[in-house]
Amino acid sequence: MNTPRLIDGKAAAARVLIEVRKDVERLRAQDIQPALAVILVGSDPASQVYVRNKILRAEEVGIRSLEHRLGTDTSTEQLLDLIARLNADGSIHGILLQLPLPAQVDELRALQAIVPGKDVDGFHSENVGGLSQGRTVLAPCTPSGCLYLLEQTCGDLRGKHAVVIGRSNIVGKPMAALLLKADCSVTVLHSRSPDPQALCRQADIVIAAVGRPRLIDASWLKPGAVVIDVGINRIDDAGRSRLVGDVDFDSALPQVAAITPVPGGVGPMTIAFLMKNTVTAALMQQHSLSEAVCHSIS
Repeated sequence: MNTPRLIDGKAAAARVLIEVRKDVERLRAQDIQPALAVILVGSDPASQVYVRNKILRAEEVGIRSLEHRLGTDTSTEQLLDLIARLNADGSIHGILLQLPLPAQVDELRALQAIVPGKDVDGFHSENVGGLSQGRTVLAPCTPSGCLYLLEQTCGDLRGKHAVVIGRSNIVGKPMAALLLKADCSVTVLHSRSPDPQALCRQADIVIAAVGRPRLIDASWLKPGAVVIDVGINRIDDAGRSRLVGDVDFDSALPQVAAITPVPGGVGPMTIAFLMKNTVTAALMQQHSLSEAVCHSIS
């Protein structure tokens, strides 16, 4: 068996961001400045870090970023009012609502309030439905980043058997839809799946997104499988706090053809594809505007 390959998410994200920067420059040449509005409700420390990183990446690629911070006591109606204003602002191309939200805010209503064309997280039901139908829509960033890593690692994905472990709305379900669109045969495993290890051992590709540290070890994996580990779990290891994935990396490494490390694998791809989605949204909105102008003239 060949030496296992580490899938470098940082390097892949850098390549994506170079292309995004080029797209931004082309749009600016047409007097279009891509803009992303980020909404942070409350004071969750992890969310503040995520938002800061997203804004830094936006600045690096030339995307204008606007941060809206709302208090922990913000009501659903107050949040919906802000979203409505951002929806109506033609200079804003993407709206990102940082999750989680405080308990009193209706998350579903808030996500559904963002117009699908500005929903750069891909969480609106119209984008979710479009993805399941195989249409080109704004897809969730983490699954899109995982698919990019797979295409860069495996080349043509057609006919490969992919197992997705986890069925969340944010990763598992959209990941399965993207893999189906890429002509993979897809199995989704979850807490009610009988003998998940045996099912997983049949897979050419494994995407672990279940949120349980080191759940998947070598006994789950077919020799030569490609593994994408979406999990980010903080554990106490001999008195030291560190991040690990859903895959037991040391156990899996001798068994696989390629694997993402944690950290440094999928994480950087999420922000890179948020930037890519923002540029895609700007292009989609410009195309819709041009069509509307042409229709009014005719």
